Amino acid sequence: MKNLFYLIIFIITITAINVKPSYAAEISAGSSAALLKPVAKEPDSRVKILREYLGQYDSPLQPYAQDFVEIADKYGLDWKLVAAISGVESTFGKQIPYQSFNGWGWGIYGTNMIRFSSWTQGIETVSEGLRTNYLNKWEARDVYEIGRFYAASPTWAQRVDYFMRKIDELKNQKLAQNLSISL
Repeated sequence: MKNLFYLIIFIITITAINVKPSYAAEISAGSSAALLKPVAKEPDSRVKILREYLGQYDSPLQPYAQDFVEIADKYGLDWKLVAAISGVESTFGKQIPYQSFNGWGWGIYGTNMIRFSSWTQGIETVSEGLRTNYLNKWEARDVYEIGRFYAASPTWAQRVDYFMRKIDELKNQKLAQNLSISL
């Protein structure tokens, strides 16, 4: 029982250490405005995990793992969502309209097509669009609600969810490998 207690404390400690806010708000007494103060940023394990996952597919998006994570944080999205959509829509960026950098099927229907100037612009545009239109305007709260508007396929959300769960499985596998506990 004592060992279980120490294990739980250890896991809580590791979880707390892995919380990495970019800024800490400090409010001085009598002030109504918060001052943002930069906090030292530790390497983000999500970037490493996503880079490794995309590498399993030999994805051209692999070098953009940091963009996926940072831009998801910027728009308050799940860090796996936009990468998972690219898995469904283009096999993680491998099958796209020529020189479009559009691995999300974003604005592609009939003869219409949106092209991006770079993968980063695509990640940014899709993330902002998901936040602005799907979450804010249409009040979608999960991938299944997004799928009702985003895709014609009735299985789209299930496939996006599948890739998100696979990324989570890799994350959990890596976490388990890094936890070496001797009690």
